[in-house]
Amino acid sequence: MAWNEPGGGNQHDPWSGGGRRGDNDGGNRGGNDGGNRGGNNGGNNQGPPDLDEALKKFQDKLNGMLGGGGKKKGGGSKRDGGGGKPRNSLALPGLLVVVALAIWAASGFYLVDQSERGVVLRFGEYQGVVQPGLQWNPPLIDDVRMVNVTRVRSVSQTQSMLTRDENIVEVEISAQYQVQDPRDFVLNVRDPALSIENALDSALRHVVGGTDMIDILTSGREILGSSVASRLQSYLDAYGAGVRLQTINIESTSAPAPVIDAFDDVIRAREDRQRTINEGMAYANAIIPAAQGQAQRVVEQGQGYRESVVAEAQGQANRFNALLTEYRNAPDTMRERMYLDTIEAVFSSTPKVLLDVSENAPLMYLPLDQMRGNNERSGSASGGSNNSSNTGGEELDPRVIESLRGSQGNSSSSSSGSSSIRREGR
Repeated sequence: MAWNEPGGGNQHDPWSGGGRRGDNDGGNRGGNDGGNRGGNNGGNNQGPPDLDEALKKFQDKLNGMLGGGGKKKGGGSKRDGGGGKPRNSLALPGLLVVVALAIWAASGFYLVDQSERGVVLRFGEYQGVVQPGLQWNPPLIDDVRMVNVTRVRSVSQTQSMLTRDENIVEVEISAQYQVQDPRDFVLNVRDPALSIENALDSALRHVVGGTDMIDILTSGREILGSSVASRLQSYLDAYGAGVRLQTINIESTSAPAPVIDAFDDVIRAREDRQRTINEGMAYANAIIPAAQGQAQRVVEQGQGYRESVVAEAQGQANRFNALLTEYRNAPDTMRERMYLDTIEAVFSSTPKVLLDVSENAPLMYLPLDQMRGNNERSGSASGGSNNSSNTGGEELDPRVIESLRGSQGNSSSSSSGSSSIRREGR
């Protein structure tokens, strides 16, 4: 039979170490308290604490603090109006105030992350910036606004705008920025993201409005990005937004959709034009040095010819001056000498041959120099008469030939009227 079974003989409590649990004040179970249990009789009470008893003790202490009446010991639970302490009406509100203050103070602790800074406002007035770590501020008095200073924020736009040459382009641009000053970021600008977006739109339209369309579509995109970045940063500094730009990216630039094919053709034509210009420049770079070299050679040849002509003229002038001096000393002799030199120079360059043949002294003319050149060309030797008729196309006068024949046939007789023999050639 179980130890706690009613009416059983086994009344040993397994936690009491063999002692017997008594029923003190058993008859009081049905009394006014309606729940007072008997105490544990016996030697050793080493069991776990009774929860009901612990709650009863706590309730008694709380009633004592609040000034509640006490209860009689032993018998029933009748109240004794005159024996208890008077109840304190301020004790409960005071306890509630203490609890509320404890909760309020505990709620003032907060943690600032490493990537954040906290801007403290006390009744709307700026107090300072708190650093990362565990912080405490009075709740409901201080307002702490957390600002992430390491996160890279971005804003992007796609706008159609007018260029300087009155064309329309579509530009897609994006900007990345970070918070540099948490105080300015929180207090100076009501909506920082919207302000940055509007400032970006203004800077982009200003720069595009001062640039030609072809530069925006082709080689001017990098210049466009740098110009927009510098202007946008100046706007944000003027606003006091507490923002530092990281990068400005020109995502795309294009003409409006209805005319994009025509603009592509124009761009291709410009590229072909530039390629042709580059080819012409390459050809010019190859030809110009050669032409400059030829020009330099011609100039040097002209200088050499000029120097030679000048030197020759100076030499002739010096020779003439020397001859003039000798001519003044001996005019007749120098005149004869000059005449002979002139005749020699004239006859040395002409194929004409003059022979003075006397009546009794026949003369054979043998042009060895011309025969030598004719033999070298033909490779065969010729007789005297043939040699005289084949000397480089030269012909003898018939009178000379007749005179020669007469002198060969009859050496004692001479031909009258032929005192001289003339040889003519071409």
